[in-house]
Amino acid sequence: MSNVGTSQAAQKVTSQLFNKSNLKYLFTTHFWGPASNFGIPIAAVMDLKNKTPDTISGPMTTALILYSAVFMRYSLAIKPVNYLLFGCHVVNEVAQLGQGYRYLKYHYIDGNDKQLRA
Repeated sequence: MSNVGTSQAAQKVTSQLFNKSNLKYLFTTHFWGPASNFGIPIAAVMDLKNKTPDTISGPMTTALILYSAVFMRYSLAIKPVNYLLFGCHVVNEVAQLGQGYRYLKYHYIDGNDKQLRA
């Protein structure tokens, strides 16, 4: 492809990405709310590998599972539907369910809850 063809393709992609509608969306809470909220699921996913099961808080994990379930529903109920918020909470729901499984396995299935039984 020649430089002229590459330049025209780049201009076309740029104009589609940076159009008035997309820039308007970029400066709304519909974008920045979920974008800033992604810290929770990112931390939860990283904790799946890095955090030992004995340090997982059962009550907090349960609260985050319920929180994400509620906000998944909320993100689909509002108008306009916020798919970015929905995606954020889907990722968090899956990660928190993984943490919940690790918590239950460690404390109740593997029998590491000797302090709880005594």
